[in-house]
Amino acid sequence: MDAKRAKAIYNSKDTIAVTLEGEPVWIENVDEANGMATVQVGSRPGNTQTVRVDRLEE
Repeated sequence: MDAKRAKAIYNSKDTIAVTLEGEPVWIENVDEANGMATVQVGSRPGNTQTVRVDRLEE
C-alpha cells in the first residue's frame, strides 16, 4: 500500500480491512511525508506500532 491510500483509508467513513503481516490492524495516523503509519494491532488498544505503509495490505 502507498501513503496516499493509507491516508484515504484513515479518512474514510467506511470500515476497510487492513492487515499487517496477516494481522488485522486499525490505522491511527499516517505520516505521508515519511511513508509511515501508526497502527493498532488487533483489538488491543495498547498494542500500537509505527510501520512503513508498504507493509500494510488491503
